[in-house]
Amino acid sequence: MRAAPPEVRPAGRALPRPPVFVKRSAAPRTAAALLVVLLLLVIVRLPWAGDLGMHAATIERLRHSLLHPGNPLVDTDTPSPYYSPWMLLLGSVARLSGWSVFVVLRLAALAGLTLLVTGVRRYVRTLSAHPAAPALAALSLVLLWGTALINWSGFVSLNSLALTVSYPSVFALGLAFHHWAWLTRSLRAPAGWEVWLGLGALWAVVLLCHQFTGIVDTLGALALVIAARPPRAQWSRIAASAALGLLVLWLWPYYDFFALFAAGRDLEGVHRALYTDFAGRYWLVLLGVAALAVRWRRDRWDPLALFFALGALVCAAGFVSGHYSWGRALPAAIVPAQLAVALEVVGRGRKAVRTGWAWALAGALALGAWTQAGVLGYVVGRAALPAALAVHYTAPWAGYHWITPHVRYGDVVMARDVPSRLIPAYGAYTVVPGYPEFFLPDEARRERAVQRYFARSTPRGARRDILRTYRVRWVVDGRQPRRDPGLRPVAHGPGGQVLYAVVP
Repeated sequence: MRAAPPEVRPAGRALPRPPVFVKRSAAPRTAAALLVVLLLLVIVRLPWAGDLGMHAATIERLRHSLLHPGNPLVDTDTPSPYYSPWMLLLGSVARLSGWSVFVVLRLAALAGLTLLVTGVRRYVRTLSAHPAAPALAALSLVLLWGTALINWSGFVSLNSLALTVSYPSVFALGLAFHHWAWLTRSLRAPAGWEVWLGLGALWAVVLLCHQFTGIVDTLGALALVIAARPPRAQWSRIAASAALGLLVLWLWPYYDFFALFAAGRDLEGVHRALYTDFAGRYWLVLLGVAALAVRWRRDRWDPLALFFALGALVCAAGFVSGHYSWGRALPAAIVPAQLAVALEVVGRGRKAVRTGWAWALAGALALGAWTQAGVLGYVVGRAALPAALAVHYTAPWAGYHWITPHVRYGDVVMARDVPSRLIPAYGAYTVVPGYPEFFLPDEARRERAVQRYFARSTPRGARRDILRTYRVRWVVDGRQPRRDPGLRPVAHGPGGQVLYAVVP
């Protein structure tokens, strides 16, 4: 079995003296603690963007039926990959407590953030015993990106994390860090069969909770196993761990996990954006790539270098082949680079070299923090931000609570674009799902029906047929007032939107 890296071996001498701004780890720990406090304040506000409506709708369905929730977005009985073990737990909490889904999502955000912080600490502790290492690693993970914002679930830049902290992706990434820490220790010291079987089950849970983060977790675990070069006697336990994980995936009753591999082709257009403005979004990570090169020169079996290589290979293959959804594996290349530069600052090299790394990292973190300073607006509001910071602020979406006095749980609403992504969070259904639904066979037909309904050239009778076909009770529209005797306006929302009741 491969020996532990030098930086985590027990040593008879004191740890190297860090540069002045990481001395005794006070400065990075304070900065990391302030970022955690900032994210806690963001959780209180829970800014709405991206997929929040999907996750709220999923919890709402599970609150009403844990065993047969049906499709979370449209009124039909189909499986859905959004029904993960984590969402099942959150749905159970909502069902037993009676709390609103938004309260439950705040609890989910708190749990996910806690799991992420503790997971980073545990994993970094397997790579370095220096007290400043976990805090520096955490700062690098959220600030060392680029000077153009990137907001995607599974990507933990500070701005993205603020908007997705309640998502299953943050929970899954926290689990992944704990998985890597547990796997590292199991590879270094003898572990029983129960430990390896537990690792396999945990791997499956990560994949079920957020499939893309599960791919990142898989690449990281594979890099750890390759780097450890385990003895032949250990391979039977590794194989049993993988077999149990695959069995859990196969047995999960809420959706067919393996069917998702065929459905991925529908996501390529959406994910093409991950490969645009590549330099602007990720160029600060190049500092970490340089640190990885140093680590690889010292050790050709360095786990972070192997992790980066696997992640970069998958992303490059996705770009060349046109499978742009593979770009969701980018964190598998970014995370090891971010960790590597933090570890070089507190490594055992010459003091002058460590000081150089420290100053370079400090400058990059400061630039990353300035780029993402608009996150403060999610706490204090855009109006309270100085003009220099307001340009970095991305306004969250407005909710649809104004329809809830009229629209009841299970009602079908005819809506399009952003409203179709938000309305299901309040218990209603829409005709067309606002998010990809891999197991919805008539999704294309529904999309055509919605486009035809809102087309001004569509005859009134055809519109009525569409409403009857999908049992629509309400219409939300705001582009132009609708003068239709079959619709009665009942409520007005922001941006000129109107809620119409369908007259029988």
